[in-house]
Amino acid sequence: MQPITGVIQDYPWGSTDGIPGVLGREVTGRPQAEYWLGAHTKAPATLAEGDLAGFLAEHPAEIGSVSVERFGDRLPFLLKVLSAKQALSLQAHPSRAQAIEGYARENDAGVALDAPNRNYRDDWPKPEAMVALTEFHGLCGFREPAETRALFAKLGVDEADQLMEPLTDPDGIARVFLEVLGLADQEGELVASVVTAASAYATEESDFGRFCRTAVELNADYPNDAGILAALLLNRITLAPGEAFFMPAGNLHAYLRGTGIEIMSNSDNVLRGGLTGKHIDIDELAQVVDFSPGFPGVVTPVDEGNGVRRYPTEAPEFALWEVQDCADAALPATGRGRILLVVDGTATLRRGSDVLEVPRGGAAFIGATEDDVRLDGPTRGFLAASGI
Repeated sequence: MQPITGVIQDYPWGSTDGIPGVLGREVTGRPQAEYWLGAHTKAPATLAEGDLAGFLAEHPAEIGSVSVERFGDRLPFLLKVLSAKQALSLQAHPSRAQAIEGYARENDAGVALDAPNRNYRDDWPKPEAMVALTEFHGLCGFREPAETRALFAKLGVDEADQLMEPLTDPDGIARVFLEVLGLADQEGELVASVVTAASAYATEESDFGRFCRTAVELNADYPNDAGILAALLLNRITLAPGEAFFMPAGNLHAYLRGTGIEIMSNSDNVLRGGLTGKHIDIDELAQVVDFSPGFPGVVTPVDEGNGVRRYPTEAPEFALWEVQDCADAALPATGRGRILLVVDGTATLRRGSDVLEVPRGGAAFIGATEDDVRLDGPTRGFLAASGI
């Protein structure tokens, strides 16, 4: 058991007060978009001496034998606090097979790992789950085509309505998605017409009102971006604090605003299609996106007793628990490397005579060989581990 310190990522879409509010730190006035806790080589958590990636390279047994056998000698998950004041890019992440192929292809082409036009920065998939700490808004997965057609028809912008006509075909979602992202010089005028029409209904509390509100909000962040039309093909989801949703590889999504705990595989592979000033590769994105319609179910935690609740997901790379007001609770995921982040109060970790106090905003790494770790305290935190 040892304390670790994460790394702030100051992406411009980040809020100034969300992460400081979670960690109990001073607001600096600068964007703080993500707080990384893990062993990703881009930004590994630091220890009293060195960093977590280096420590695990020297002590792979602390990752866990089952995880090492399945994923190799790297921590398979990455835990984050994320806080968005504006929409993130329209994006999806590859499967394991797609990541292996894409990573090798870009290496063979001589694209530097830190090049702005690099799509695959590692050969890992990137499933994700988001747990809301505040009300959290996002777009996730394609809406049923008939519903999307009806929403655009009600909006009354003829050109946009005509663009949606192929949605009734078997491959209609993919065709419309690629067409709206390829509008080029025509996009600004059409997006402006859609946003103007949507603004009249954006305050309505209905499916149509939320559809219109999405257009208006995205246009405020990314004026006349064709990604707005593509984003309007997606389901809008709103999480109450404590609720979560899971995004498998290939799921097209965009976070809109809010603060939450994000857990994902240990990857930085992102394919973008719009709503960003970063590299966009529509052709490559189309290769990884799952165009099947479907609404992501809201995930609620499963009570495991004594203040421990687990968020179920499909991902073998990660698992996530919320721990709150535990009284000598057994720390879950024995035999796996774990990271505990405390967001309220002080957590006390005990293993025999060893004791580690983790205050609000603090975090700890608990190695796989450290069994029978107990957790106490009037506290709230999140525990991450591999899913196997």
